[in-house]
Amino acid sequence: MPDYIPSTAEWVRTQVELYERTNGAEGNTLRDTGMPVIIVTNMGKSSGGIRKTPLMRAKDGNNYILVGSKGGAPEHPAWVHNLRANADVEIRDRDVVTKMRVREVEAGAERDRLWAIAAQAYPPYDEYQTKTERMIPVFLAEPV
Repeated sequence: MPDYIPSTAEWVRTQVELYERTNGAEGNTLRDTGMPVIIVTNMGKSSGGIRKTPLMRAKDGNNYILVGSKGGAPEHPAWVHNLRANADVEIRDRDVVTKMRVREVEAGAERDRLWAIAAQAYPPYDEYQTKTERMIPVFLAEPV
């Protein structure tokens, strides 16, 4: 089993630790927004270690929509590269942990529908897309 490599961002490390230690009773919202988050555990593309990232909670039935916005930055968040290299993830939604497989959803009707659901869950996504020239990646995590 690979080692867990905590994020270099202190707020991410702290949130993941609090979320997991309390089984999602605490640390389950994005900082001061009150918006719910999940913890996505994946394999680092370069490091080969276990990585954990809090992401906005956007659901489509039993599936989760993962949006690689990075606040509209010009580059993708590191976890996008990890998911492109290894589609197997584990998602913690409060006290429920599910093994899932992700697939990137390219431009088209399915992506548009999923984007609308994600933007309803977290409205800043629409603004983030206007701030960057890249198409923000959308992944669908489905139970294995």
